[in-house]
Amino acid sequence: MIPKEILKKVKRIEITTRGMVNDVFSGEYHSVFKGRGMEFSEVREYQVGDDIRTIDWNVTARMGHPYVKIFEEERELTVMLLVDVSSSGNFGTFERMKGEIAIEICALLAFSAIKNNDKVGLIIFTDTIEKFIPPKKGKAHVLRVLRELLYHEPQGTQTNISNALEYLNRITRRKSVVFLVSDFINTGYEKALQIANKRHDTVAITITDPRELEFPDVGFIELEDAETGEIVLVDTSYSEVRSVYASKSIQDVQRRDKLFQSMNVDHINIRTDQSYIDPLIRFFKMRAKRFR
Repeated sequence: MIPKEILKKVKRIEITTRGMVNDVFSGEYHSVFKGRGMEFSEVREYQVGDDIRTIDWNVTARMGHPYVKIFEEERELTVMLLVDVSSSGNFGTFERMKGEIAIEICALLAFSAIKNNDKVGLIIFTDTIEKFIPPKKGKAHVLRVLRELLYHEPQGTQTNISNALEYLNRITRRKSVVFLVSDFINTGYEKALQIANKRHDTVAITITDPRELEFPDVGFIELEDAETGEIVLVDTSYSEVRSVYASKSIQDVQRRDKLFQSMNVDHINIRTDQSYIDPLIRFFKMRAKRFR
């Protein structure tokens, strides 16, 4: 039995994201994620201006005058959501945790997908694969995906992105649009990401809290690694400490962004202190320009 508070959250997120899908994202989504190719639709009589390469010679021979083949875009896509639910997602120094924002983004993408009659699947992971929901169509299915994300109690605390991508590659044969949602506080996933991106249209969505990028000057603070439990005491009143931390954070971000760029993996950077709508819209517009 799903608790009433979870059902209320599902309804709230559905109402919020449904409005955004209808107003902003549905058309953008359709324009930037193409179907799997062109499929045969019908034949009709040749008209002046038709490409002679589309002439159906068998039908033409039977009918005694030219007929051409008509093709349509095979629109249906499979969208896979790979969602990191490790303990580092339970962090946020503003209104919401990283994990909460991840769920809302997934809801927005999933509702955009079903509005375009696409299938949606889900892989929930930590350092293990915690849940797999095979791709299906329809609102009822997307609501199930959303309930699973809200209701799921992670068994693991750490992150293994490589393991999640390898699992994706094993269970998904058809080319899919893959949204990998994580804070990417992990290493060693480069090879798996490269393989996944060759097979699928992979989009990395990174969710970061500003306190992960720099310390405020607030004196002594205890820092706990959410995934390992290690606790460190840091004196943030020293400018050198803040500077070293900020410098390392910048280097990590630059290294990650350079990796995505080198692999041609599209990347959306989300911050907990800012709206996720603008980065998503910028991404859709960038993709739209690319495919014009």
